Amino acid sequence: DKAPLSKSLLLVPSAISILLTLLFQHYQKFFAYNLQAVKEEFQIWRLVCGRTICLDLKDTFCSSLLIYNFRIFERRYGSRKFSSFLLGAWMLSALFDLLLVEITQYIFGITINSLPSGFLGPVFALFVPFYSSIPRVQVTQVLGHFSITNKSLVYILGLQLLTSGSYIWILALSGLISGLCYSSSILKVHRILCVPRWVAKIFSWTLEPVFSSAEPTNEVRVGMGATVDIQRQQRMELLDRQIMMSQVAHMRRQRQQQGGMINWNRLFPPLRHRHNANYQDHRPSEQGIPPPTEVSEEQVARLMEMGFSRGDALEALRASNNDLNVATNFLLQH
Repeated sequence: DKAPLSKSLLLVPSAISILLTLLFQHYQKFFAYNLQAVKEEFQIWRLVCGRTICLDLKDTFCSSLLIYNFRIFERRYGSRKFSSFLLGAWMLSALFDLLLVEITQYIFGITINSLPSGFLGPVFALFVPFYSSIPRVQVTQVLGHFSITNKSLVYILGLQLLTSGSYIWILALSGLISGLCYSSSILKVHRILCVPRWVAKIFSWTLEPVFSSAEPTNEVRVGMGATVDIQRQQRMELLDRQIMMSQVAHMRRQRQQQGGMINWNRLFPPLRHRHNANYQDHRPSEQGIPPPTEVSEEQVARLMEMGFSRGDALEALRASNNDLNVATNFLLQH
């Protein structure tokens, strides 16, 4: 829902990749990412074909799962801004591909004539905003030392994609560099490489109705952005019990480290009545409650970007002594 571009990138290239692998193998040569043909014969069309469609089904599967997870950015930024990021990352990563190949040949003497094909550069570029803007929420722990978070699966998929080919590390490195360049507020690349508004309107009139989805009705609507995505991931494979056990252990460690500063009695009543229109005016009446903790407006803004209301964000941060991870983890479960 609310991610038509991500849906199109998930369905169309995957369908073409499967058809090329199963039925039309003799057409695969037109989608090979042949750098030698691009540099020597100026076959620019190979950049478009070779850097869009995967010829390896393993790469198709991993990149499709990553695009599915990264749809949260289209929901958060809008389709035009998201498509501008993909366009800028695609163009920059194409340039960095050629530069990295030349550097590899100059330093190590390795001649690289072709690279793995597919929409891999922009996919790796999306790891930059994923790392910097998506909060890290602990789900459970393995062997008592290794933390499993809501972002672990995405990183594992990226590592699997990174190890699927011999020279795919060039695409990964060029994608990460292009993501950093496009996200940089100093270089201002996003002002140059962007989708014009009139082009976005044309695609919204023609393609968006085809790939739009109805809003899901079997889920409680708690906001847009990362909240829905994280909740869906946490509901999968009956992880609720493990999440709650992890929360209890985390709360105990917080109490030991902070000397009992977390007072969940102040947090439970208002959040259990999240959908009550008057819950923001509710205040606990117990005696002996310590003065409210000063809350960072920056952390409140980050929680509100995830879809939570300002009242819930304030209560969660006050109760968790301004611990963003603890507050986020509790809000996602209540």
